[in-house]
Amino acid sequence: MAKTNTIITIGRQYGSAGREIGYKVAEALDIKLYDKEMLDRAAKESGICQELFETHDEKPTNSFLYSLVMDTYSLGYTSGSYTDMPINHKVFLAQFDAIKKIADEGPCILVGRCADYALEDYDNVISLFIHADMDIRIRRIARIYDLSDAKARDLIVKTDKKRASYYNYYSNKKWGASDSYDFSLNSGKLGIDGTAEIIQKLVELKERDGDKRL
Repeated sequence: MAKTNTIITIGRQYGSAGREIGYKVAEALDIKLYDKEMLDRAAKESGICQELFETHDEKPTNSFLYSLVMDTYSLGYTSGSYTDMPINHKVFLAQFDAIKKIADEGPCILVGRCADYALEDYDNVISLFIHADMDIRIRRIARIYDLSDAKARDLIVKTDKKRASYYNYYSNKKWGASDSYDFSLNSGKLGIDGTAEIIQKLVELKERDGDKRL
């Protein structure tokens, strides 16, 4: 049985180990972590093909791929405004609905994909952003993917730019800004295990003192 009734959302800079930290917290609290699984769920429940979710996954809208997909796919919906809606909006709405359904099923961890924005009306949510200094992230990505430092840096910059564009486009907040989240944690300073421990402590404090808030 889960050791919490809190839903944790994690936004993360690329290379900050946000997902790995999330898995450690999920294991400690005996809850599920959803990352790509959110896409699977959204595809299954919406009837929109899986490839479209992969194509649009945390990517900004003004990409060549987006134009290509718009030209290639016709979904054949009949309801007026929904039919006219760009495919990226349909994909986002399906994902938004999937996130809410997952949250309604109980405590879990949701990584990226504007989950904090989707669940902003839920009381039992803690939203986090995990970041680290560029040098630390370069070392991590270079090691994991066997890249040169220059290529790792390039990948980090591009991935973060995509995530920021996606988040800023669909939410009413700014990606990575401290006031967009409940807590911002530097995994480079705390370490992976230390960051996971801090998150568990934050959940514990929220559940213990949540009713005493002014």
